[in-house]
Amino acid sequence: MKNGVTLTPEGEILYEHISKAVELITEGEDEISKANDLQSGTVTISVTETALHGVMLPLLNEFHERYPGIKIKLLNHSTPQALTALKSGIANLAVVTTPISTEGSLNFHKLREFRELIICSTKLKDLAKRTLTLEELCSHPIISLNRNTRTYDFYSDFFFQHGIDFQPDIEVATADQIMPLVKSNLGIGLIPEPMAQSGDVYILKTDEEFPKRSIVLAENADKKLNAAATEIQKMILKKCNMFANAEI
Repeated sequence: MKNGVTLTPEGEILYEHISKAVELITEGEDEISKANDLQSGTVTISVTETALHGVMLPLLNEFHERYPGIKIKLLNHSTPQALTALKSGIANLAVVTTPISTEGSLNFHKLREFRELIICSTKLKDLAKRTLTLEELCSHPIISLNRNTRTYDFYSDFFFQHGIDFQPDIEVATADQIMPLVKSNLGIGLIPEPMAQSGDVYILKTDEEFPKRSIVLAENADKKLNAAATEIQKMILKKCNMFANAEI
């Protein structure tokens, strides 16, 4: 008997199936409600190393403190990998560095600018006393990110525009490997400003400066953001609103 109604054997079987379905629907509604209220959920962000250090670390800390029930998944990608992950739906958002291709269904918001630093160890500190030509710079061993990164492409294009074939002596997979190599006297490092650390290195000046680059928030216009992704997107743009509407 269910709620004063006596069920046939067939009715009992049907009731068991229906009651389980109702329970699942109720649980799903509860989960959706919690997600919409930012009590639970997951946001996946594909982020480059420079963007992580240049923008995202303090924002992630603030977001986690404000919404402890939301899980954050960070994908450590180069810019091309990050945009591919965004297009395919693997990531909700991507925070990357220029240069980028702005074709397709992706929308971009400029968050902040940064510059490249040329650094050397104490062994070469006398070079910091004067302005170097690019030819003089390249007469020393050069350390940079590898050719699978947009940063490498950026350096290569810059030197090409000044008639120099960019051929670094040491290529690294991540920017945080550059500082230790420079301090170990293995060469002069080209490093994005957000990745530079103070101590035991000297900044060099050249007669031709690298153009400034940008850290950019990317979103897929063809895919709707969930509540968690929408909230962190708002936080990112609010914190960086001085550049949010600027052209890349």
